[in-house]
Amino acid sequence: MDDFLFLGEIQSSLARVFLVVGCALALPFFFDRTKSLHRSFVFLIAGLLSLRYLWWRATQTIAPLDWTWDCAASWSLLGIETLAVLSGLSSFGILSRVRHRSADATAHLGWWGAAKPPHVAILIATYNEELEVLERTIIGAKALNHPSKEVVVLDDGRRDWLRDYCAKQDVRYLTRTKNEGAKAGNMNNAVRVLAADPVPPDYIAVLDADFVPHRGFLSRSLALFHDETVGLVQTPQHFFNADPIQHNLGLSRSYPDEQRLFFDHLQPARDAWGIAFCCGTSSVIRWQAIQDVGGFPEDSVTEDYMMTLVLRDAGWQTVYLDEPLTEGLAPEGLKEYVTQRARWCLGMMQIARSRVGPFAKNNLRLRDRWSVIDAALYWLTTFPFRLATLIYPLFYWYFNITVVDASVAEVINYFGTYYLWILLAMGLIARGLVMPVLNDVSQILGAIPIARSAFVGLLKPKGHPFHVTAKGGDRSNIIVQWELMRPYLILLLLSIGGIIIGILTDFFAYDDAGQGKQVVLFWTIYNIVVLSLTALTFVELPRTEVHVADKPEQTVFTFAEGEVPVSVRELTMDTLRIKGQVLPLGTVGSVQLRDVGEVQATVVSNLRNGVRLRLQATPEQKDALILRFYTDGDAPGIPRAKLAAVLQGIAWRLSDDQESRLGKR
Repeated sequence: MDDFLFLGEIQSSLARVFLVVGCALALPFFFDRTKSLHRSFVFLIAGLLSLRYLWWRATQTIAPLDWTWDCAASWSLLGIETLAVLSGLSSFGILSRVRHRSADATAHLGWWGAAKPPHVAILIATYNEELEVLERTIIGAKALNHPSKEVVVLDDGRRDWLRDYCAKQDVRYLTRTKNEGAKAGNMNNAVRVLAADPVPPDYIAVLDADFVPHRGFLSRSLALFHDETVGLVQTPQHFFNADPIQHNLGLSRSYPDEQRLFFDHLQPARDAWGIAFCCGTSSVIRWQAIQDVGGFPEDSVTEDYMMTLVLRDAGWQTVYLDEPLTEGLAPEGLKEYVTQRARWCLGMMQIARSRVGPFAKNNLRLRDRWSVIDAALYWLTTFPFRLATLIYPLFYWYFNITVVDASVAEVINYFGTYYLWILLAMGLIARGLVMPVLNDVSQILGAIPIARSAFVGLLKPKGHPFHVTAKGGDRSNIIVQWELMRPYLILLLLSIGGIIIGILTDFFAYDDAGQGKQVVLFWTIYNIVVLSLTALTFVELPRTEVHVADKPEQTVFTFAEGEVPVSVRELTMDTLRIKGQVLPLGTVGSVQLRDVGEVQATVVSNLRNGVRLRLQATPEQKDALILRFYTDGDAPGIPRAKLAAVLQGIAWRLSDDQESRLGKR
């Protein structure tokens, strides 16, 4: 009889799941993600299902209040999860609207008419970047199609070679004796110098040292300043290299970089609410606005977001132009990736406790305060919750502590429908960007230092140093990040051990939880999959220079014996692969490259179906290659996930046949 009841409950729960799946199949035919009404409907349902799930968790799955370990574990997980759900509800509210300003920018190009074009100072703040990183940005900034501009390199590293390079490139070089205020202080020093010029600029553009502008970056951004209340225009950040998750899991051509959801979907949604914020690089600021607020704020290690709030407090608005107008270098190593995220988290906590925080006395609107609370909730809840989901199942296997007292049917009914609808909603809004397991991996990687930064920054907001995200350097060897991997490896082994103990013996794993044991079993298996991929991500593979947007071209290779037609592949600053011709090692010749000219080259290796050439480009040709790679074309990278290719990439990563993907073709 119990078995029939169990099957009946499962069937009833699955019916609700099938209803969600049916909606998932039908809604795309009617849904228009540009319409707020459609978006609001989808996220209203998501919100209601979230509250339904939370109500069930709070009333049906929690241990009775008592002085027991079951009670402590059960209620503490509910508290962490409740905060995470509240953060999700806030995100649903923000995502219920969207605004795209491309038509506005096109309509107001050159709005100043016959008057003199506004003068723009392009600030490139640098500290320890190599020339290979900096030259891309400097050359790209010089090539911007706006007629009245000045490139200003702000060197907090006080490097003579960079001063000499700037002189050679005919760009302005500024430095200072001390690094007070870190990046914000560096830019404030530039503002003071520019203010003393006979004619100060009308606008300031901000570029990180590793971000190259497309030729239309200034003209498109300046178009939105036709509105005299606009103080700052932010554009998205795109990346011409794979981030550590993409690269180390073999997903650089099948899975988008981790920031696409924010820049492609959250920022346009925030802009619709009037709460888009500055992200530092790839932004343009009105000179009058920056004078009104006394320069860049130095109260936070994330001066960019704080700049938006300071401007808003003074009556200026920040708007977002959702166009690929710059591209930069994503953190190549996991240490740098984690350090960057932890700094963002720390900065957000500092802002929450600052003069422009949500509970401080200032001129911010209610929606601006909501914006800060939403961002703070994200950092405070997402990463502790991810850690909790990995740890709490172990309490059952090793200590017989029931954390969630629920049957399989109930979990399917409440959690299954809630989770699937959210996947449906995010799939409709941000197609192919939210993928189970991989999304968990991206959040787990830095969860420990990020969670630490969240609580440290909230309790002690002042006195923290600014940590620069290192870029460039030698990436030619396999590196295992043991220090970062260790806690997750321990959790992985404990999870596997818990299941083995539960199967082989009742000494540690008990049957007191009834069907709850099956829930914990599935939960633990899922964690094992996520932790395994996370551990794999900590094994950093060698990197070679790759330009994902570069397309093959047909040309000729000229050498002593004549010339042969070739197909150029894998063009980099120093090498290229030609397909279809086998030539002796050491053959010297030249290859004709589009937008670059005739470049001297030498055959340096034989490949399966061709050869690799070493280029001997002149300085002018090198600059032309930089312009070709970075300043023209659409956004680099992958706009949406490709499931089949993702599975293929992970399968490749788990196999031993990785030769071709490491550049040994």
